[in-house]
Amino acid sequence: MKAFNEKSVRDKMTQTEFTALAERYKDTVYRIALNYYGSPYDADDTVQDVMLKLFQHKEPFESEEHVRYWLIRVTINQCRNGLRWARLRRHESLEDVHVSVQFQQPGQSRVYQEVMALPERYRTVLYLFYYEELSVSKIALLLGVKPTVVTTRLSRARQKLKTKLTEVWQNEQ
Repeated sequence: MKAFNEKSVRDKMTQTEFTALAERYKDTVYRIALNYYGSPYDADDTVQDVMLKLFQHKEPFESEEHVRYWLIRVTINQCRNGLRWARLRRHESLEDVHVSVQFQQPGQSRVYQEVMALPERYRTVLYLFYYEELSVSKIALLLGVKPTVVTTRLSRARQKLKTKLTEVWQNEQ
């Protein structure tokens, strides 16, 4: 049996620390993965993979914001790798996904459907900007693109949503 040296024991996150962080951020990781995949099953798998990486992470985190940012970055990378490896990924119908997503107001469900119908590049920036409240510059760093690309994607996503929701509203009249 291999003995642990003192440094590796000291640097490793305790079970209590891991549990607290996992509880605090599992929903954030799940929502980002669901945003990428459109499948609750793939999102659940991603949460497990990301939490395993968190548990195995050896470097200490500087702050709570550092932990959050690290988890979002790892989740995005995990999703991108998953999409690369699974070109024939499963997609659940939006009606099935709504079972696990609760809305406070009836109109929110329709907005969610339209957001999920957008291409991934637009869904991701919308989610990170509005729900995770990240700045354009932080989103650019996370996605590995220039801030102007993020701004353009946000603008195009908003325009696509506006057009689509206006059509839906006019058809319901």
